[in-house]
Amino acid sequence: MRKNKMKTDATVQKLLSIARKHFAEKGYANTALEDIVIETNLTRGALYHHFKHKKGLFFHIFELVQKEVGERVEKEALKSEEPWEQLLLGCQAFLSAAVEEQNLKILLIDGPAILGWDVFRLMDEQNSMRHLREQLQDLKNQGYLKPISVDALTHCLSGAMNEAALWIANNPDDENSLEDAIATITKLLEGLKNSAKK
Repeated sequence: MRKNKMKTDATVQKLLSIARKHFAEKGYANTALEDIVIETNLTRGALYHHFKHKKGLFFHIFELVQKEVGERVEKEALKSEEPWEQLLLGCQAFLSAAVEEQNLKILLIDGPAILGWDVFRLMDEQNSMRHLREQLQDLKNQGYLKPISVDALTHCLSGAMNEAALWIANNPDDENSLEDAIATITKLLEGLKNSAKK
């Protein structure tokens, strides 16, 4: 029984790994399930057994990317013990991760379009936005922020970073776009910082 589960897990991981590469490079519309099953050396039946359909496979890939980005944001933020620096490091980590080739199309282009905004926002809430909200609430509790709604700020900052990531991706020849976006987000946040903590 255990051997079968290990074999099943290995099959699923193989499918996810290769499908992620196809979705990231070609986008959802141009990814053919036939290409995935050929590359994995599996049958269509094996793919459909685990994921039912193309959208189901994409959902699992999107969920995986969301979790990875959320974990990366948290890991980078924890490199500092200073709360404000944690926020800035987390924002920088999100932008850096979001624009990576293996994430961008899946996370910010096809994710909302294929899964719909409700699913996209729910998954974002459970991962990157959850970490962001927690950090902002901690900052507010410690007096780092001017009086402001944490929920409103979470959504505004998340939206700004998603847009910044898309802008960076659309300017591949601009070597400074990531640094410019990070600097801009930092300046925006500085405007919300309680002067007593500056």
